[in-house]
Amino acid sequence: LQLVESGGGLVQPGGSLRLSCAASGFTLDYFAIGWFRQAPGKEREGVSCFSESDGVTYYADSVKGRFTISSDKAKNTVYLQLNSLKPEDTGIYYCAADRLFARVTMTTVQQMCDTPEHFTVWGQGTQVTVSS
Repeated sequence: LQLVESGGGLVQPGGSLRLSCAASGFTLDYFAIGWFRQAPGKEREGVSCFSESDGVTYYADSVKGRFTISSDKAKNTVYLQLNSLKPEDTGIYYCAADRLFARVTMTTVQQMCDTPEHFTVWGQGTQVTVSS
């Protein structure tokens, strides 16, 4: 099982980026997918997590209304659209996956997003830097 992120870069405040997370060795069905970020000196935090099969999507308050998670089943890829970027969005962004064995609710997905160690498959990360 493998996840590969891409799409990071340097962008000015107010700008946009689209991050990609390509999955191989498994399909997105029956997996919860999460995007996490880690800034220097800070703990890894959940940005957005979803279960497409259950139609449940969670966003952290800090990114709600600015970031959008989506997927392309044909490409077996998950995306994170980052708009209205702020300097505090700077960090390494990781995507992660965890196999689901039961239906999940918003509460469950939020709890998973709050607990990065819950996820078992991780990508290598992509750097996002927001600076003028």
